[in-house]
Amino acid sequence: MNICVYAASSGCSSEAFTLLARELGRTMAMRGHSLVNGAGRTGLMAAAAEGCMEAGGQAVGVIPRFMTEQGWQHPSMTRLVVTADMHERKETMARMADACIALPGGVGTLEELLEIITWKQLGLFLKPIVVLNAGGYYDPLLAQLDRAVDERFMRPVHRDIWRVAATAGEAVRMAEETPLWDSSVRKFAAL
Repeated sequence: MNICVYAASSGCSSEAFTLLARELGRTMAMRGHSLVNGAGRTGLMAAAAEGCMEAGGQAVGVIPRFMTEQGWQHPSMTRLVVTADMHERKETMARMADACIALPGGVGTLEELLEIITWKQLGLFLKPIVVLNAGGYYDPLLAQLDRAVDERFMRPVHRDIWRVAATAGEAVRMAEETPLWDSSVRKFAAL
């Protein structure tokens, strides 16, 4: 499997999150999966890729040209795919992915996660999405999504779009075992 990992590029987060990202990369490699991410040279993005490659796995980075012009790409990715812009980057990562896992991160990570959830709700992406909720990081977002259902902005069935994991191993297992989304639910996209 190619597992797309959304993660922070910030190098300022806690060491616990960095260790989690490395563990996720290692776990993926040990289970025979390749990592696809945004090719960042810092933060959880880099830690996940390094963990994967250190364990003998493949790490494919997808990054827009303007970022390579700034030298923001990880220097050791197994393969680097350069895109024209951020939109193409996200589309390319989703197209390459057999599953997505979201590590903690800032607005970029949140935007990627919410966009892929939206695509799945619309039947445009049918593969597993796993939120790695280490230390309860995503609790506020998950509560907001529950409120969206409670307030009828989403249907209860939409809660099945994503799975929530507490550990790297659980996240990879969920990526492996979650069945494909039924595209016929597209008819439920609008309330």
